[in-house]
Amino acid sequence: MATWTFRTPSIDEGPASWDDRLFIRVKIARGITVLDNGGTYTAVRYPTQDEIAGATVAYQGGHEYVVDDATKAALIAGGVGVTEANFTAL
Repeated sequence: MATWTFRTPSIDEGPASWDDRLFIRVKIARGITVLDNGGTYTAVRYPTQDEIAGATVAYQGGHEYVVDDATKAALIAGGVGVTEANFTAL
């Protein structure tokens, strides 16, 4: 059984204010949290503590997790933007 490093999906965001034209090109990768609610996956940009506590498993955005083949397949099939690119073989 193979193990994988899973990095949550991310989105590149710019600054909250577009008033300064100098920083309009600055982008920062922000992790998206993936919640497993008993086999149903959801992607959440800004999860609440209650959402995290209520999930069976919470993969918090911007972090890496070690997962097995079955979990990898379930995350990809979950329809929340997880692809093969989110995994690295250990």
